[in-house]
Amino acid sequence: MAETQTIPAETLLRTPLHARHVALGARMVPFAGYDMPVQYPTGILAEHLWTRENAGLFDVSHMGQAFLIGPDHETTARALEALAPADFVGLKPAQQRYSQFLNDEGGILDDFMVARSPDPAEDGVLALVVNAACKEQDYAHLAARLPKSVRLLRADRRALLALQGPKAAEVLARHCPDTADMAFMTVRTTRFDGIPVNVSRSGYTGEDGYEISVANAHADEIASALLRAPEVKPIGLGARDSLRLEAGLCLYGHDIDTTTSPVEASLVWSMQKRRREEGGFPGADRIRRELAEGVARRRVGILPEGKAPAREGTEIADAEGRVIGTVTSGGFGPSIGGPVAMGYVEAASAEVGTAVQLMVRGKALPARIVPMPFVPQRYFRGPSA
Repeated sequence: MAETQTIPAETLLRTPLHARHVALGARMVPFAGYDMPVQYPTGILAEHLWTRENAGLFDVSHMGQAFLIGPDHETTARALEALAPADFVGLKPAQQRYSQFLNDEGGILDDFMVARSPDPAEDGVLALVVNAACKEQDYAHLAARLPKSVRLLRADRRALLALQGPKAAEVLARHCPDTADMAFMTVRTTRFDGIPVNVSRSGYTGEDGYEISVANAHADEIASALLRAPEVKPIGLGARDSLRLEAGLCLYGHDIDTTTSPVEASLVWSMQKRRREEGGFPGADRIRRELAEGVARRRVGILPEGKAPAREGTEIADAEGRVIGTVTSGGFGPSIGGPVAMGYVEAASAEVGTAVQLMVRGKALPARIVPMPFVPQRYFRGPSA
């Protein structure tokens, strides 16, 4: 699984739910500097399918939470727009958006979520969630480039829990009734059985669900309450990875990194029209050139025809055997009962339906380019959706 590494156990960081993971029998592994649960006794396959059918609880407290605080929304948003290509000025109160930090060459330094506070008294506040493995460099990147009028406030004493799956809304509403009508990619400040929490209707599984930000001291209390529901089971990082792969979602350091641009990564949807036209962010010249002239390679979905999975690093060849790309994420897709993969191929071979070959253990295995996601995304858009 991605981002695991060999680190002495005594140097690993622990989330506020670490003792609970151990008590539940989780297999713990090093992940982005933390001791994290990769799976529980039922195993990754069962956890994956349970999340697709019910509700899974994920500990994502290793992610980086922080706030940008300025005198007003316009000032804070423009400071962030100088570093990332999304439209933050147009972000409405209680709205959340996905974006990327870019370097001067248009490569992706990290991808992140940003939300505008729903509280009118916090008009200049934007909340960030960044990747665990990148958070220290992200914070340094921000601190070195923000104007004096905007400051970065780390939220290291906050935990983050993700409740994901078709029964997530029903379960959370028992504790936070006002979350049931939230639309996808919105946020709300509320109370969970009296405990102050920040809730976003988002996640990284392709399912409906929420992420719950809470002070470390209350994290285990909330996890305990949620796990008492018969619809909820704890889910580890293994199933989180297979769920996001089926949903066609990028993993930083694998599907996107400093060598890829948002255009190559098929993330143009995350750069709103005003930003694409105006620029004003790192790498804007490259992005606008790629939008106008096209790219040499593109991220695509790949469906192997057999049962053998194509792992990260597998070469992708055309029908004649010429190497045209590389798999960046791949494995077994429990929801579809077979292997799935994503990777980059030459743009001329990126059309859906194109036959390709995957070079697995010296054998050329047939596959084809397919649309992503591999399974339908079931985000809750609102009552009328």
